[in-house]
Amino acid sequence: MSGRTIRAGGNPLALWRAIWKGEAASLDPACWPQIEAGHRALVAAARGEKAVYGLNTGFGKLALVRVPADKLAELQLNLVRSHQAGVGEPLSERVVRLVLALKLASLAHGASGVQPALCRLIEAMLARGVLPVVPAQGSVGASGDLAPLAHLAAVLVGEGEAWVEGVRLSGEQALARVGLEPVTLGPKEGLALLNGTQVSTALALDALFALEPVFMAGLVVGAASVDAAAGSDTPFDPRIHALRGHPGQIAVARILRALMEKSAIRRSHLEGDPRVQDPYCLRCQPQVQGACLDLIREAAATLTREADGVTDNPLVCVETGEVLSGGNFHAEPVAFAADQLALAICELGNIAQRRCALLCDPTLTGLPAFLVREPGLCSGFMVAEVTSAALASENRQRAAPASIDTIPTSINQEDHVSMAAHAARRLLPMVENLARIIAIEALMAAQAIELRAPLSTSPRLQQFIAQIRTVAPPLFEDRPLAPDIEAVAGLVRDGSLAALLTADERALLFGEEA
Repeated sequence: MSGRTIRAGGNPLALWRAIWKGEAASLDPACWPQIEAGHRALVAAARGEKAVYGLNTGFGKLALVRVPADKLAELQLNLVRSHQAGVGEPLSERVVRLVLALKLASLAHGASGVQPALCRLIEAMLARGVLPVVPAQGSVGASGDLAPLAHLAAVLVGEGEAWVEGVRLSGEQALARVGLEPVTLGPKEGLALLNGTQVSTALALDALFALEPVFMAGLVVGAASVDAAAGSDTPFDPRIHALRGHPGQIAVARILRALMEKSAIRRSHLEGDPRVQDPYCLRCQPQVQGACLDLIREAAATLTREADGVTDNPLVCVETGEVLSGGNFHAEPVAFAADQLALAICELGNIAQRRCALLCDPTLTGLPAFLVREPGLCSGFMVAEVTSAALASENRQRAAPASIDTIPTSINQEDHVSMAAHAARRLLPMVENLARIIAIEALMAAQAIELRAPLSTSPRLQQFIAQIRTVAPPLFEDRPLAPDIEAVAGLVRDGSLAALLTADERALLFGEEA
């Protein structure tokens, strides 16, 4: 199979980004001996007399109940069936694709002890586009993402539901449609499928990858707003940021300064401008957006490690044959990473919204109120700015940390949970809100720069205005702005505005393949 290679550890973030985008992926052939060795060790343990959690015992608070040998296969199937208690809208196809790939990477270590046939089926489902229907709600981010992963596991045994080529079918029909057969679960294999943080991690990665082009678009639009307000690029001087040393701040300042280079608007007020300093939302972009970038990078590093790890329980030590009970299923690292992303998304929206408000204010810009030539007769961007405030407020409410919430479950056996799935699931709507705030700012910045004619902005920001004008004409008189906001938000989300950064600038922010 061509495409990307999934390894048992050492996978770069670029791999998960590529799979999220729909690229093909298969397991590194070097993984199969370890998978086979782990399975042999687990089978040997199953033949022994020792009680091993989830292998020959009940689950959760029922771990003290011993299950007889002739019921071990039934035990695993019952687990998959009973744990299908998820609710809500199904996860998106790109998230489910990531979940399958992450589960395959975890099983590839061999520490879960599953049969190779199980891994081959997951690999084949990825290749042939069999994507289980997985309800989004029901995980508390500990003991694994139990409910959603149970819905995913159901398809592997020919139950549940899956999408194939846009058609929703039963699990059995979906597998048959692409020439696959379900597996019969062996000892512990249902538990191996349900234990793990793959859903929480995939949801967080989904938001991270969606955020990358939005962040880059925000830099372009933020630079345009500085010129739109006849602001200064002096705060982006590299000497200022080198003295503080934060890498995100240094990168953001460098890009903002480059975007404004050769602006006639900037040259026009280099001398004789009575203003000494710009408001923070213009001047402190490197400090705020750079800090957000550092936070995003830290979260990305955590999620990369999590994607490479094994979050099952219990785990097989292939070298000794021991089966070790632990708590790798606890998704606290993912919950913290999701909370970090939420803070960054929220703050990016907060400062962008402040720039929206500034651009509407004639006392700060010297331009007509609400950026329309006949204010009073026309309201211009008045309510677009209100919309940006509403969206920023929504994101502030959603940014409250989820990781500090916990509700004991399973009769207090699972008495501390991470809420990672919820922490991660709220992120994509926050990114959508941010994209629309930046779209509103983009419309205002383009309008304000055009109002400064015959002075022109920098060559690179002229390209920005040209991009905006492909979907939204200048605002000469009042018209509904909702279509313009959605059209420009599309440019923010799809990478069109991010493409105005050079390849080197994009790599400086998020790596070579961003």
